[in-house]
Amino acid sequence: MLSPDIISDRVAEAVASISYPAQPAGLYEPIAYTLESGGKRLRPQLTLAVCSALGKDIDIAMNAALGVEVFHNFTLLHDDVMDAADMRRGRPTVQIRWNDNSAILSGDAMLTMATSYIAKTPAAVMPEAMKLFNRTAMEVYEGQQYDMDFENRTDVTVGQYMEMIRLKTSVLIGCACRLGAVVAEAPDDVAQAFYDYGVNLGLAFQLRDDWLDTYGDPLVFGKQIGGDIINAKKTWLLITAISECRTELLDILAEDLEPQERINQVRAVYDRLNLKDRCHDLIVRYADMAVRSLENISLGNDARDYFVNLAERSIDRNY
Repeated sequence: MLSPDIISDRVAEAVASISYPAQPAGLYEPIAYTLESGGKRLRPQLTLAVCSALGKDIDIAMNAALGVEVFHNFTLLHDDVMDAADMRRGRPTVQIRWNDNSAILSGDAMLTMATSYIAKTPAAVMPEAMKLFNRTAMEVYEGQQYDMDFENRTDVTVGQYMEMIRLKTSVLIGCACRLGAVVAEAPDDVAQAFYDYGVNLGLAFQLRDDWLDTYGDPLVFGKQIGGDIINAKKTWLLITAISECRTELLDILAEDLEPQERINQVRAVYDRLNLKDRCHDLIVRYADMAVRSLENISLGNDARDYFVNLAERSIDRNY
């Protein structure tokens, strides 16, 4: 299997080599701005890594990798509009740098770009790849709708939240992994094992994002700390706290407090309930489940180490 550094470099080179028409600049400049901002590039790296782990040349998976990366960034553009977010990856969001309409339209163009990349996968597997991609896209939209539905509810359960983040976040990571197996023409049980790995890894990543939004370092995390609390966003932390201290939490959220004071008061409840450690334990659980998903498939030592190390790093990552 290729080394993690080579895979990371190949993804970076491929994204940097995307060319855009010169006009209209108002459509394409926000796309270039979004894709050049970096990020973890987790999804395309996983597509290439799975393909390489299965003994195939990663060039056959590059279009699939670009498709999931462009699609992921399209969802971020639209999410930032819906959330009225000011910052993304330490830079002004597209709607702040340009405007809401630009973010929406450039995001639409990115969706078409992503679909076009998936359509360029090898002809023998393209129908399966497209079916997987389209199913995943619809699930991501369903997850986003649930997320919006939860905004004005105080009765959201942890189970409902976990299903929402599975749809909104995890299935795309699972899709990225399975696409690598699909283009490598792996058996279905192998493709499913990698899909399950990606879904569980995605759950660990999203829970870690929840944790970082409350307990992370803003200079490292790249976003304002406490934003989820300020916006009363339903996360595992808030939902669990409401279920265990409902009256106290709802009173704090209903009170007209300065943002930092609201963060301090809610975080004090989290600390009293030991949610920092309990959330961390849940992240460990899903990372372990990701690793166990690959137990029954044949992988070389380098490949297995790659996926195990990635799952382990997800537990304590800081950004």
